[in-house]
Amino acid sequence: MRSNDNDREINKNGSELINEMTIIFPAISRNESFARVVAASFISQLDPNIEELADVRTAVSEAVTNSIIHGYENTTGNIKMVCLLYKDSVEISVIDEGKGIEDIELARQPLYTSKPDMERSGMGFTVMETFMDEVRVETEVGKGTKITMIKILKSVRDKKTSNK
Repeated sequence: MRSNDNDREINKNGSELINEMTIIFPAISRNESFARVVAASFISQLDPNIEELADVRTAVSEAVTNSIIHGYENTTGNIKMVCLLYKDSVEISVIDEGKGIEDIELARQPLYTSKPDMERSGMGFTVMETFMDEVRVETEVGKGTKITMIKILKSVRDKKTSNK
């Protein structure tokens, strides 16, 4: 959190940051479910509906899986997940220091996979973009990738509007 109330972070929708969390965990497949549960538990503070929770869990799962499978390939490393909780939205960044993505536009194409031998569907980015309101990708070959996903929690916004 920010050190004083005058320094409060406001997102582009004008919503104030109310909580934040950062975790770092090894890029191993069994931690994909851990990251999913942590993200869902963290955003539960806002009392989103089940569908919104499922959307966030699914998107986090895809982002973390991409870091493990594609970012680190046959090497080891860590994944950092940063969750920013606003009054009616959540912003989640999944960051790795893996190999980076050579061609982001190609990687974001439905059914494209760089690992056809692993029976990957090539739908990771498509799934993230379907379940989240915004997905941004920053990457540098040889340095890693940061996927930032934003979800507007409409059920939370609707509750606040109906209580006025």
